[in-house]
Amino acid sequence: MPVLAYIVTPRSGEKNKLLKELNAMQHCEALSADNADILILVTDTPDKETEKQLEKQLNKIESMESLSMTFGYNDELQYKGEGDGHEDR
Repeated sequence: MPVLAYIVTPRSGEKNKLLKELNAMQHCEALSADNADILILVTDTPDKETEKQLEKQLNKIESMESLSMTFGYNDELQYKGEGDGHEDR
């Protein structure tokens, strides 16, 4: 179960639109930062293939200026004893 966290920068004037778009997507929860014009996005997908499909969908969103991953955790790797669960991208 990959859980990823991102800092999302909206295009100028499109923060609310982007927030709605992200929260409408399956496996996504987005929050607006109080002190900056950015969003925090957390994704929780059931498997790696779903994560890849979600990433393709995210890359198509036109109201998004940038998407920067800040954290990645994979419960399956942790369970198998492979590393600490963080994945390099």
